[in-house]
Formats: sequence, structure tokens, C-alpha cells
Amino acid sequence: LIEQLERIEEGLDQINSDMKEAEKNLTDLGKCCGLCSCDKLKAFEESGAYKAVWGGGSGQDGVVSNQPPSSRVLDEREQMIMSGGHIRRVTNDAREDEMEENLAHVGSIIGNLKSMALDMGNEIDTQNVQIERIQGKMRISTETMSLNKLN
Repeated sequence: LIEQLERIEEGLDQINSDMKEAEKNLTDLGKCCGLCSCDKLKAFEESGAYKAVWGGGSGQDGVVSNQPPSSRVLDEREQMIMSGGHIRRVTNDAREDEMEENLAHVGSIIGNLKSMALDMGNEIDTQNVQIERIQGKMRISTETMSLNKLN
């Protein structure tokens, strides 16, 4: 179990590293597009959606102060799943296919972790019941021994 968690953590670290590299590549792409006036990228970076995720220099250091309403998130997730994927397709290239596969893999791992947590919770509940039975038997034994000493 510990080895699995360590592998999962290493995988998440790798995903984080890949995302940082992708962000750097996008930044470099923005510099490249700056030479040929890519207004759409600039407009996107100045949009409220971009600033909400990446921060707009408001001094919050990227801290998200609120979450979107859960019903909207669920609706978007349902639309993604119904459309056959976890991500919105923009370029329909191999990178998006790989991202889709990676997200499906991460989802599978999270599902496995959830199942393990539920199993552990059930096992703990079962053991707690057994401990309560043992404690009850110990109380009865203690009372019986006390009564035997009195007689």
C-alpha cells in the first residue's frame, strides 16, 4: 500500500512537472505570437476566466478564494463525459488524446483510492464492534471476579 501511494505521489509530481513545462511552453508561444500580434491570446490572458485560474496580479499569489457553484461544475462534467471525454477538444491532436488518457488513468487511480478508503472504513467499523464486544466481556469478567472475591 505504501509503495502504491509513493508511486501515485511520484506520478502526481510528474504531472505537476509536465503542467509547469506546458505552462512555460505556452508562455514561450505567447512571446512568439507577440511578434506576430496574436490578439486572441492576449484577450484570453486578460479575460476573467484566465485571471480567476492563474491570478491577475491582484496580490493573492494564485490563491483561489471561492469555488464555482457545484451544480455548474456537475453540468460541465456531465457534458464532458457525455461528449466522450474529460477535456474540451480544441486542436484534436495527439496531445489532447494523451491528456485524455492521463486523466482517465488519474480518475481510475482516484477511484481505486476511494475504494480502498471505503474498505478501510468498513474494516475499522468491524474492528470497533469487535472491540466493544471484548470490552463488554471484560466488564462482565471483572464484575464476576469482584463478586467471587466478596464470596
